[in-house]
Amino acid sequence: MSTSTTPAPPGTQDQPPARAAPRRGSRTPARTGWRRALRRDWQLYSLAVLPLLFFLVFRYLPMIGNVIAFRRFEPGGSIFGEEWVGLRYVQMFLNDPTFWQVFRNTLWIGGLTLLFCFPVPIVLALLLNEVRRRSLKRFVQSVSYLPHFLSIVIVAGITLQMLASDGPVNHVLGWFGHEPVRFIQEPEWFRTIYVGSEIWQTAGWGTILYLAALTTIDEDLYEAARIDGANRWQQIRHVTLPGIRPTMVTLLILNIGTFMAVGFEKVLLLYNPLTYPTADVISTYVYRAGVESNSFSYAAAIGLFEAVIGLVLITSANQLSRRTVGTSLW
Repeated sequence: MSTSTTPAPPGTQDQPPARAAPRRGSRTPARTGWRRALRRDWQLYSLAVLPLLFFLVFRYLPMIGNVIAFRRFEPGGSIFGEEWVGLRYVQMFLNDPTFWQVFRNTLWIGGLTLLFCFPVPIVLALLLNEVRRRSLKRFVQSVSYLPHFLSIVIVAGITLQMLASDGPVNHVLGWFGHEPVRFIQEPEWFRTIYVGSEIWQTAGWGTILYLAALTTIDEDLYEAARIDGANRWQQIRHVTLPGIRPTMVTLLILNIGTFMAVGFEKVLLLYNPLTYPTADVISTYVYRAGVESNSFSYAAAIGLFEAVIGLVLITSANQLSRRTVGTSLW
């Protein structure tokens, strides 16, 4: 007894069965993926709790206090101000000639710091990368790293003692028949002193990231460049610098973001009323206006203005970097 089978219609053979449509409200793989990762690596994620709390308490919650830039604040009253005054304090500092003087000083010092302090660690890292004797390389690294671990108070004290009227620098100038120079009291010397001390303190520590980036460059690229006849300078130009370019661009964007936030502590320790014309910056002006003169709302308005400029600078630098070199922070 034979059984007959009905042939399947054309176009329907070897087709997988249709999947049932997902029910409404079912968990998607994306939602379950991060939960599974959180359960698997909760020890690692727990390490981020304290840093997140730090930024929440000391970075984001204080932003609420910016409201006093638009409200009249009186010591002893409400922490959010007594009454709404709108843009009164913004108009005050925009019409204040002293503010525009410190604004220009901030641009000058910030620009000089970026111009000289940013490339020095790159040059130092390239030079250290060419040193073949490990003992000499470690010695130079240790000596260049040391100033970073000194507090700003010590650095400022060393600078003031070295450049005092009876300090070592003026003693050396006296050996050559030069009259003592009042470096600390002369306004035209302040920017040179600040940038020079900043290079001395930060150059060695800044090389760490670049030296780490240099270790990621494939040695085969150097070998191929030598086979093509490239000398050391050409290898640095065509292999080394392109290899550390993402690190350079990232640090440049971060430095541009802090362009307006010139080192408050060092300026405060190095300057004096005689050097205010070239040394007074926004951060020190805010300190004097807010803490010494009790004009907290006025100081908050200036600080908010400075933060907005910093936000515009870092956003613009990030967009420009993304379009030109293809590297950005976000």
